[in-house]
Amino acid sequence: MVSKSSRAPRKAGTDLPTPEKSRGFEDVAGAPHYLGHRERLRERFLNGGAETMPDYELLELALFAAIPRRDVKPLAKALIAKFGTFAEVLAAPRDRLTEFEGVGDSVATHLKVIHTAALRLSRAKILKKPVLSSWTALLDYCTATMARSGTEEFRVLFLDRKNALIKDEVQGRGTVDHTPVYPREIVKRALDLESSSIILVHNHPSGDPTPSKADIDMTREIIVAAKALRISVHDHLVVGRGGVFSFRAMGLL
Repeated sequence: MVSKSSRAPRKAGTDLPTPEKSRGFEDVAGAPHYLGHRERLRERFLNGGAETMPDYELLELALFAAIPRRDVKPLAKALIAKFGTFAEVLAAPRDRLTEFEGVGDSVATHLKVIHTAALRLSRAKILKKPVLSSWTALLDYCTATMARSGTEEFRVLFLDRKNALIKDEVQGRGTVDHTPVYPREIVKRALDLESSSIILVHNHPSGDPTPSKADIDMTREIIVAAKALRISVHDHLVVGRGGVFSFRAMGLL
C-alpha cells in the first residue's frame, strides 16, 4: 500500500496510469503484456475454472472493467494481502480502498456495486421463503451483510404466519460495541407489517459472536414486549467474523 502523502498528485476521479507509466507494461512488439493474461484468465473462468481460482485472480477479473489499460495483478494481490479475502475487499469501506494507488472513485464504486449485487442475490434466496427450509441461506445472508461491518448494527427479520421472510430492516446503528435498541419500536413495526414472528440479528465488529450480558438482557426485554401482543421471537443471531451464535441453538431462548 502506498500512502497518500507519498503519491504524485493526480486529477480527481483518475484511476489510470499516465502514458509514461504505461510504457513499462509494453512488450517488444509494442502490445501491453497483460492483454494476453486477461484473455487467458477470462477463458479459464468461462471454462469452469472459477471454483479453483485464487481470490486475487477473481479480483483481477472484477478490476478488468474498471481499469481497462493497466496490469491489475499487482493491485489485486496488494488488496488481498491487506484485507485477506475477495469478500473482505468488496466489503471494505470506500475510504480504505482509495488509500491504494490505482484505486480512485470509479474503481471503488465498481467494487461496491459488485458487493451490493452479491448482497441482493443473497437476500433473494431467502425473501418470501420459509426460514426453516432456507436456514443456511439465511445465515449466509446475515454473515455477508453484517460480519465485516466496523460498527454494530441491529436488524429485525419480520416473518409471516408461515415463517416466510416478508421484511428485513435495520432498526439501529451504533458504535463499535453498542447499538441502541427499543423493544416497543420493534413490536410496533411488527404490528404495522402484520408479522407474527421475528428474528433478531446483530453483529459484533470485534469478530467474536459470543453474546454479552447486555445482549441477553435486551433479548429478554424484546421477548416480553412481543409476547404481550402474541408476536414470537424465533431466534436472536449474533454475527461475527468468527461465526454466528444462535440464542435458540444454545438454549438461551
